Order: sequence, then structure tokens, then C-alpha cells
Amino acid sequence: MKIVIDAFGGDHAPNCVIDGTIMALKKFDDIEIVLTGDENILKNLLKTKKYDSSRLTIIHAPDVITNDDIPTDAIKHKTESSLVVAFDYLKNNDDCVALISAGSTGAVLTGGFLKIGRIKGVSRPALAPFFPTAKGGMVCLIDCGANVECKPLNLCHFALMGSLYYKIMFGVENPKVALLSNGSEEKKGNELCKQTYPLLKQLPINFIGNVEARYFMTGDVDVMVTDGFSGNILLKSVEGAVKFTTKVMKQAMLSTLISKIGALFCKRALGKVKDKLDYNKYGGSIFIGCKKTIIKSHGSSKDVTICAAIEQARKLEINKVNEHIKNMIENMPEINLEIGEHND
Repeated sequence: MKIVIDAFGGDHAPNCVIDGTIMALKKFDDIEIVLTGDENILKNLLKTKKYDSSRLTIIHAPDVITNDDIPTDAIKHKTESSLVVAFDYLKNNDDCVALISAGSTGAVLTGGFLKIGRIKGVSRPALAPFFPTAKGGMVCLIDCGANVECKPLNLCHFALMGSLYYKIMFGVENPKVALLSNGSEEKKGNELCKQTYPLLKQLPINFIGNVEARYFMTGDVDVMVTDGFSGNILLKSVEGAVKFTTKVMKQAMLSTLISKIGALFCKRALGKVKDKLDYNKYGGSIFIGCKKTIIKSHGSSKDVTICAAIEQARKLEINKVNEHIKNMIENMPEINLEIGEHND
């Protein structure tokens, strides 16, 4: 299978993109990688690397989309940028199954909408990253920022896609799907939550009701459904809390001689915690609901992140996630939207 990667997207591009690509080529012998970006720079960086050159192609793209660019303008007018060239390649080549970029989130989402488009029947695609849980599993957050304003139907589609995605990725037959709210009671939440709750009860999913943000990573939820505004706040809050906790723990352990000695005995355990919370291991967020697989990796992605994203794309293609979503939406019973619209 062929995967195209925006080689100049991300804080550590293109070096980490190249290293991650080579790691993946060595790990999987059934993939081909297409890198888009400045050809001279990429070829010079590859000179000292050992890899299967028959499975790595470079397409010249001298321009780069930055976080300072307006996403829609950049996708429409920066036609020689590494990201737009990657999207064009994904769109125009049937044998290319996925695109990966650690570049501008807005540009990646815009490119997904304008260049690739939605699966028929899906009201809106959504960003769906995974997070580790206290019970050792993973939880999917959908949506984490693609759709700032949503309607109940959008959240219903997020729930369906998220449940199916989780089932395929982890082999869980009936993933526990929850609606993010400010309380567990059915009547809690803003108007969107109140309208969406009865609709989710109609769907063929394991809906467990409203769940507060503090229970997000306990392991009691497999898929957390929300609008992109609330989801992005939750995402950034988790990231900030992890950084704050890590910094405070480090300061405390280095504050006295006794604490430093104690830290030595805790080093292995702390290393396990750090490893569990390291987002670099988990690849990226799939922009689920598009006609082809699009994965947005973290802006500060390292080589292991790119490799994990490639592995993620490979697994999604092997399990035909997009085909399953298409079939699910086509065969889904009609949702009685009146229940949500007239819910008090």
C-alpha cells in the first residue's frame, strides 16, 4: 500500500519525517512511501541513510504552508507547497491510501474538506485521537477540534464512527460511548447535549450516558463524543495538566537531598509513567469521515511519532475502516431528529 507524507510539516521536519519513514519501511515490507517537499533537501538528507529506495519516492514541492498562513487561502493558492502536493497525490492516485502531516492543523482539515471530501452520508468528518487510560487501555476523543459548532446529527455521526473505529482498532466488540457533559444526569449539559442525548440512545451503539471530563481517562469510557470546541478544550487541558504535573514532580524530587535519593528508587516507575503519557507513541489523530485516510500528527512529532502514524494508517487500510463507515452510514436507520429538537 502507498502512503503520502508531507515531509515539511511539523516542528522537526524534514529530518524526523525522514527518520520515521525509514523506521516504518524497515518495520513493514508491504508499504511504499511518497514524500512531498523540496527534492534537493530531501535527497541530501537521504544520502547518509540506509533504506529500500525502491519503496520511497520523492515529489518536488518547493513551498511550505506555515501556521501563520490562513488555511483556506493556503490550500487554494500555495499549490506547490508540500501539503497541497500531498493532497493532490492522495486525490489523484487510487493506489495511495493515506496522507500524514504534522503541519498546520487548520490547513490539514481544510485540505481534507476541499481536496478529498466526506464519505457519502457523513454529515461532518471529525478529529479522533487516542489517549491512554488508568486501566491500561485507550480512549478515543471525537471531535477534538475540527468542528467548533455542531448539530445533534453531527454528534450522532461522531458516535457511530468513533464506536466503529475503536472496535476495529482494538477488537472491542461493544465500545462504551459517552457524551461529554458537565454532569452525569440525562438533563445536564448545554442545549446541544440535551438534544443529542436521546438521539444517541436510538443508535446501535453501547451508549452509557453523560460523563464528566474528569472521568475521561479513567478507563470507564472508550469513546468520548463532543463538539470540536469542547473537545479541543479537553485536549489542551489534558496536555497542560500532564506538563504541569511532570514539572511539579520534577521540582519536588530535586528540592532536597533526601528527595533526590528517593527519586533514584522511583526512577524506573517514573519512566513507565512518562512512557505511558508520551503522545509520540500513538501516531496522530485520524480525520475520520473523509473518503481517504488523513492523519494529523502532533506539530512536535518525532521520528517515532511519524513511524507510529504510518503504522496507524496501515492498520486502518488493512481493516478497511472507511469502507465499514460507508456501509454503516448507508444502512443506518433514520434518526428521529424530532426527539432531540423538542427535548426540554
